[in-house]
Amino acid sequence: MNIAVCVKHIPDPNVPPQMDGKYLKREGIQGVLDPGDEFGVEAGLLLKEAHGGEVTLVSMGPAAAQEAIRRGLSMGADKGVLVTDDTLKGADALVTARVLAAAIKKAGQFDLVVAGVESTDGYTGTMPGSLAELLDLPQVTFAKTIEVTDGTVKVNRQTAEGYHVVECSLPALLTVTAGVNEPRYASFKGIMAAKKKPVETWSVADLGLAGEDVAIKQDVAGQTPAEERKAGEVITDDGSAAKRIADFLQEAKVI
Repeated sequence: MNIAVCVKHIPDPNVPPQMDGKYLKREGIQGVLDPGDEFGVEAGLLLKEAHGGEVTLVSMGPAAAQEAIRRGLSMGADKGVLVTDDTLKGADALVTARVLAAAIKKAGQFDLVVAGVESTDGYTGTMPGSLAELLDLPQVTFAKTIEVTDGTVKVNRQTAEGYHVVECSLPALLTVTAGVNEPRYASFKGIMAAKKKPVETWSVADLGLAGEDVAIKQDVAGQTPAEERKAGEVITDDGSAAKRIADFLQEAKVI
């Protein structure tokens, strides 16, 4: 089966973020493959090993985003596609979905499209749903197990109470959680092989997109520093500690 995995190049989350005005600075700083996307790549590789086919990595970003694709290729993916264009700087989730949908359609026929639940740098969680709609595919979200048989995909969908068992026909789009697998490390052999694997670079024009297709309509109105953690309250038990703790938890709407 042929699998497309959406991957993203993000600023290294282990380094304090830098801002470029109202937006996260992305140029001239260390970037990595989004850790959440590593689970998507691993899911694709496991399905390829079980059923054959190819894994294609699809990404949108600046030229440096090739680093993320090469990381996925070193894990074992077969090829990559990078859409890079100056007009996409500051793109919102909907524009990103439009571009990735066009790239996936241009790249070929896929049985499954895999994405992370949300990006580590943006956390909107809306892109995969938009992508499924644009590709006219059924979507199964928060997959913690994946099983493909006879043209269908069956997953355990993680919920707050446990999981739902969901099944749908292929082709389909899945989003995977961090509990779906344990991403493999890239071997030295894999790193060397990745240098020879094909990565196509496309512009917006190559995808037949223009004007309203890539018009960025989302704007960051402002930003404020996260509230610093406050010192806790120490309660000395004078016989009323249990009541004071209960009152505190009630005020916090925990009970």
